[in-house]
Amino acid sequence: APLVPHPTARKLPAPPLPRPGTPTPQLTHAATALLSDLRRHAPELTLSAADIGTLAPAVAAWLEREAHPDTIRHALTTDLPQPLRHPAKLLKHRLTALLPPPLPSADDLAAPASNRPTVIPFLNCDGCERGIRSLTPGLCRDCREARAADAPAAA
Repeated sequence: APLVPHPTARKLPAPPLPRPGTPTPQLTHAATALLSDLRRHAPELTLSAADIGTLAPAVAAWLEREAHPDTIRHALTTDLPQPLRHPAKLLKHRLTALLPPPLPSADDLAAPASNRPTVIPFLNCDGCERGIRSLTPGLCRDCREARAADAPAAA
C-alpha cells in the first residue's frame, strides 16, 4: 500500500507567461539584456539562451507596463531559495505572479463626477436684504418684479 495518499483535487495548470500587447524589437532587446544581466546580481540565476528566449516576452510585458528595470531585477533576485535548483521555473513564477497592473491613464485618475446636487449658497438681496439662494449677488423675486413694474412707468 502506498504511504502517500492519492490527491483529491487536480492540480491546476500553471498560468501562461505574460506577453506584451505590442511586442517591439526594442522591448525584446531590453528584456533579453535584463535577463542576461541577472547573473551579475545573483550568480545562481545564470540562464540558458533557451530560457532567456522563453522568459523574454514576460519581461517585455513588465517593461511595457512601465516597470523600471531595477524594479524587475529586484522582483526577480530578492529572497531566492537556497539551493536554487530550477532558476527558470522560479523566474517564470515570479514574472507571472508579480506582474504589475498597467498604469492608469490620466482619465482614470480624474475625479469622478459627483452625483450630489450643486449647493447654491444663501446671499442677501441687494434691494431689501432678504435671504435668497443665488450663485451671484442680485435681487430677490419681489425686488425684480417691483423694478420691472417701475421701469415702464418711468419711461
